[in-house]
Amino acid sequence: MSLQTEHAHLFAALHVKGNPLILYNVWDAGTAKAIQEVGAKAIATGSWAVAAAHGYADGEKLPMAIVLNNLKEIVANVELPVTLDFEGGYAQSLDQLQKNIVQVIAAGAVGINFEDQIVGEKKLYRLEEQVTRISAIRQAATISLFINARTDVFLLDLNASITEAKVAETIERGLAYAEAGASGFFVPGLRDLASIEKVCQTSPLPVNILMFPNMPTHQQLADVGVARISYGAGSYRQMLAAFKEAARQILL
Repeated sequence: MSLQTEHAHLFAALHVKGNPLILYNVWDAGTAKAIQEVGAKAIATGSWAVAAAHGYADGEKLPMAIVLNNLKEIVANVELPVTLDFEGGYAQSLDQLQKNIVQVIAAGAVGINFEDQIVGEKKLYRLEEQVTRISAIRQAATISLFINARTDVFLLDLNASITEAKVAETIERGLAYAEAGASGFFVPGLRDLASIEKVCQTSPLPVNILMFPNMPTHQQLADVGVARISYGAGSYRQMLAAFKEAARQILL
C-alpha cells in the first residue's frame, strides 16, 4: 500500500460524528508545516487564502498550474494527509474535470472540496448536473479520494433567513451527493445549531461546518453530530490582521 493510499484511509477515518476533525486551513508549505508542528491531524488548503497569498482573487482566478505546484510543495513538506480546496474543479466539461482530478491526485492530495456553485455565477448547478459531476470525479479517482461535496445553498446569501425550504434543499442535495459517490458533505454558511443538527441527523455522510464569527462552539457542533470543522479564509484573515498590526507598530 502506498503512503498516499494510507493517508487517504487515515483522512477518511478522522471524520467521526460527534468528534469532529478540526481543520485550520493553510495556504502554503510554510503554514502547513507550522500547523503540523502544533498538532494538526491533517492539512487542508483554503482556495481563497491560496489565491490571495499569490495575489489573485478567489473563484478559480489562480492558474491551475500554481494550484498544483503549491499542493506539491505542501505535500512534500508535511507527513500528514493533505486535502485540496478545488472549488469547481477548474472545469465545466466532465472530461476535463476528470483529467484535472487525476492531476490533483498525482500531486499528492487525498481529498478535495468540490462545490456546487457555478464558478463566477451566483447560482448552483442543477442537482442532476452536480450529481453527474461528482460521479465523474469518483470514476476518475485512482485512490479512495475523499470528495467533500460542498453545497452553497446558504453561502450564496449569508444575510438571507434560514428557511425550512433551504434546509430541505440542503438535505436533498446531501442525499444525492452521497449516492453519487461523495465522501463528506460540506455546508458552509449554515450557522443555526438546530438546522445543523437536522442536517447531521439526515445525512449519510460526515458533515463539515465552516466557522464564522458568532458560531456555535466546537463542543456544541460536536454534540449535534458534526464530523468536521474548518476555518476557510478565517485563518488567513487572522494572520493578515496580526501581520499588519505588527508592521504598523514598527513603521509608525
